[in-house]
Amino acid sequence: MKNAAAAQAMPAGSDLPYYDDRPVAISGARWWFLMATVALGFAVLIAPLPLLRDGWGRFVPAVAFFAIPMLGLRMVAGRHWTAVFRRVGWRELLWMFGFALLNIVVTVLIGATVLKLFDAARNPAFALLAGQTGDERLLFFLRTLPQLFGEEVLSILPLLALAWLFHRKLAWPRSRALLCAWLLSALWFGAAHLPTYDWNLVQCLVVIGSARLVLSLAYLKSRNLWVSFGAHAINDWSMFGLGLWLGAGAA
Repeated sequence: MKNAAAAQAMPAGSDLPYYDDRPVAISGARWWFLMATVALGFAVLIAPLPLLRDGWGRFVPAVAFFAIPMLGLRMVAGRHWTAVFRRVGWRELLWMFGFALLNIVVTVLIGATVLKLFDAARNPAFALLAGQTGDERLLFFLRTLPQLFGEEVLSILPLLALAWLFHRKLAWPRSRALLCAWLLSALWFGAAHLPTYDWNLVQCLVVIGSARLVLSLAYLKSRNLWVSFGAHAINDWSMFGLGLWLGAGAA
């Protein structure tokens, strides 16, 4: 009762959406439906569709990756589907760059530690970029934008679903519910990268998962999906740019 009273005392829009039935209550069945749309969007992204693997065709699965679950969110949350977004001003832009820098530092430190102890697979995107023409690289960087936005949807919607499960259904305190949702959604994100990194479990769960914790923290801090997406895009574009400068092997 104390947690519920505290939640009700918060100004409208000051807390994370959905997990505490505000600004709209989402039933368990609707959460399952929404998670199914998240899985469907991811399945379209990784499906081996030859006609959509070259040039502008590669934008189709990248857009479907986020469009399908966002349509699902619109169906279950109605007009409140925009609650995951907020306005972007100078403060939000600073957060984007700040969390991107933090993510790069965390990724480099943890990645270097893992490399000393375990084998690691290279991201094939670096080798792909190294062999592309200038126009092909431009398309690559542009295509990463819808895909990275999809990765934010892939992470944040399950985070909110888990927070709802722990807080509303299991009656956990808010802090514990959000902490566990934050950690588990990062593991889910890391596991989604297993095919990309030759099913290297340690690399995906530890290195990629740690990076996801920072990016999800950007959302938890700002309550704004644009901020975590911006930090993600700045981080990845910086990494890819550095990879082009150093060469695929060094990256």
